[in-house]
Amino acid sequence: MGVPEPSPSRPLRRRRLFRYGAALTVSCALAGYLVVRFGPDAHHARPGCEVVSADDDGATYFFGADQAVNAATIAAVGTSHGMPERAVTIALATALQESGLRNLDHGDRDSVGLFQQRPSQGWGTVAQIMDPVYSAGKFYERLGKVDGYASLPLTVAAQKVQRSAFPDAYAKHEPDAALLAAALTGRAEASLTCESTVPEGPGDPSAVRAALIRDFGARVLPGAPEAKTAGKKRRATSVAGSASPSPVAGTLAGGRAAAPARARTVVVPVAEPRTAKEPKARQRGWELAQWAVAHASVLRISEVGYAGREWRASGTGHTWREVGAERGGSAGAKKEDGPEGVRIVTAP
Repeated sequence: MGVPEPSPSRPLRRRRLFRYGAALTVSCALAGYLVVRFGPDAHHARPGCEVVSADDDGATYFFGADQAVNAATIAAVGTSHGMPERAVTIALATALQESGLRNLDHGDRDSVGLFQQRPSQGWGTVAQIMDPVYSAGKFYERLGKVDGYASLPLTVAAQKVQRSAFPDAYAKHEPDAALLAAALTGRAEASLTCESTVPEGPGDPSAVRAALIRDFGARVLPGAPEAKTAGKKRRATSVAGSASPSPVAGTLAGGRAAAPARARTVVVPVAEPRTAKEPKARQRGWELAQWAVAHASVLRISEVGYAGREWRASGTGHTWREVGAERGGSAGAKKEDGPEGVRIVTAP
C-alpha cells in the first residue's frame, strides 16, 4: 500500500491560484479585444474609415480619420501631377511604412513628415516637408525620374526614391496601399467610407474650397474666390497636422443660426478630361467624392453626394446609399446628381 502524497503547502496553493487567475484574466482580456476589434460592433468602438476592394475578394483596410486625410492628400497630389494609379500606390505604401500615414515632426536623425524626408538630404526645409502637399509633390517628382518605375517591384521603385535602410519593408504595405489607391483615385466607386465622424460644430464652405484647391490645384474650382489666392505662400502645416483640430475651428461660432443647406454646399464640377493622362469624368467625380469623405472629420463635412449616391456622417457614415433610399432624403445630394458635379455639404 503506497504512502499518500503530501498535499501542497498553503503558499504553494496560493501561487498556483494566482497563476490560474492571471491566466484567466489575460484570456478574458484577449477575448474582449477580439470582440471589440473584429466583432459586429468593431467599427463603432474605433472611429475611422474603411476601404473595401472593388474586386469582390473581401479585402478591406481600416484606418484612422487622421490617416484618411493624409492618404487622400497624397492621392490628390499624385493625380494632379498626372501620375498613374501605380504611382499613387507606391507613394501610399511608402508613407504607410515611413510614418503610418501620420505627419510626424520627428524621426530618425532629421527625418520628418509623411515620407520621413530629410532636410539634410535636399528634400527641403522642415516647414516645407511638414506640408503634405509639398512632401508628396517632391516624392512624385523623384519617382517620375525613375525609369520604368510603374513596371518595377514596389520595393525597388520606392527604394530608388527613399534610399531606406530597410527597403524590403515596403512590400508588406502594398495590398493596403493598392486598396487605398483604387478608392482615392476614383477607380473603385463608393469603396471608401468613414463613420463616427459626425462633426462637432459648424463647417465652413470656404475652408472646403480652400482645401480642394490646395490638394488638387486651382483648376478644381475655376472661378472660386479661393483660387485667386492659391498661388500665395502656403501654410507650413496641413489640415491634418495643424495644432487645431480643424482648419475651420470656431469659424461659425458665437450662436449664429444654422445656415441653410444651399449656403453650406460646395458643388465641384466634373468635366471631361482635356488630356489622355487625366481620369475619365466619372472616375474623377468619385475621386473628389471620396476625398471629401476622407476629409469629413477635419472639414466638418456632413454629406457628400455624387452619381445618385450619398454619404452622410450622421447615422449612415459606413455606407454609400442611393439617394432617396431612406425616408427624408438629403439636403445636399439630389437624385439627378451625376458626372456633372460632386456636392459637398458642411455641417450646420
